[in-house]
Amino acid sequence: MDAQRTLWTHGHLATLAGDAPWGGIADGALITEGEQILWVGATETAPAELLAGVAQTHDLHGAVVTPGLIDCHTHLVYGGLRSNEFELRLQGASYEEIARAGGGIRSSVTATREASEQALFDSAAARLRQLLSEGVTTVEIKSGYGLNLTAEAASLAVARRLGAELDVAVQTTFLGAHALPAEFAGRQDDYVSAVCDWLPQLQAQGLVDAVDAFCEGIGFSPAQTRRVFEAAQALGLPVKLHAEQLSDQGGTQLACEFGALSCDHLEHLSEAGVQAMAASGTVATLLPGAFYFLRETKLPPIAALRAAGVPMAISTDHNPGTSPTLSLLLMLNMACTLFRLTPEEALRGATQHAARALGLKDRGVLQAGLRADFCVWDIAHPNELAYFFGRNPLALCVRGGQLRGA
Repeated sequence: MDAQRTLWTHGHLATLAGDAPWGGIADGALITEGEQILWVGATETAPAELLAGVAQTHDLHGAVVTPGLIDCHTHLVYGGLRSNEFELRLQGASYEEIARAGGGIRSSVTATREASEQALFDSAAARLRQLLSEGVTTVEIKSGYGLNLTAEAASLAVARRLGAELDVAVQTTFLGAHALPAEFAGRQDDYVSAVCDWLPQLQAQGLVDAVDAFCEGIGFSPAQTRRVFEAAQALGLPVKLHAEQLSDQGGTQLACEFGALSCDHLEHLSEAGVQAMAASGTVATLLPGAFYFLRETKLPPIAALRAAGVPMAISTDHNPGTSPTLSLLLMLNMACTLFRLTPEEALRGATQHAARALGLKDRGVLQAGLRADFCVWDIAHPNELAYFFGRNPLALCVRGGQLRGA
């Protein structure tokens, strides 16, 4: 990779570092070298010793610069679509009723198992390119639509290939405990045993960065989730959890016992869950797309999370059944309009706190020594990223120090 030193000057920086609102620097500059940020500050204070080695300069003409966006919860790899279920819900069927009738995740499992690995790659690549076009520089991709060892391995391998071929940072998460496949009907504990047996094999193939589960009445019980987390812990893998989406199962408290990176959804989160997250340093990942698409009415306890100092991440939760969005920018707006986050909280949720939700300490803010992932936007103020919806103001994107364009 080209390690030349580059100066990015005269930008309105929203570094999200330090104590100032937005970490703002009105006339700011960055110096990058290779994949790393060497320096960030006011344009007029750029160090002469660093400027002496600059090989290329980009004048940003006052455009807004933010850290690269991070989509920290997606299900990008799957076969088929579930637009028919969208119609069923509009006719009055609930998410649970559709799932129990063999729809929902199970229908995606059938389509995923039937698809070739190349077909899975091609469809997921098209979806990922859409995310990248809005400034996403890091993305998490879960498995969970294969639900047998072969199909789960294929899904995770596709996720790894997406990162390599589209030249974007991809974090993979094993979500074998997503739903009960038909061949294990009535044998849920046996399926959990199988998931635990697959995990070391998948890790040995280099396919797993973290482990997730769906702890819910239509998913897996806290006791079954504990077994999956114990298997992950034995392998040194971090955990996260789909928690408290449809009911309060106490999954959040369980996840926090294991030092979970994040608990996600959280519409039915209790005060005990909030306090557990605050004590463990676990990130609350909010998924307004699923809330909107399912027409939920019970809001996550935003005020309680804020008061307890729990960091709140924002993500698309892209999946074929409950959040078929490919716009993280739209999620910033929804986080504000539906959940009443401030625009700054929303942006931090898709950058700084999203990085933390993935256990990544080298990105999410603009700061010397961190990864050179940032976006340049054709807007006057960073709050416009949450203000607009249906508009993509990305002017250019830098991933790993490399200019990608819009």
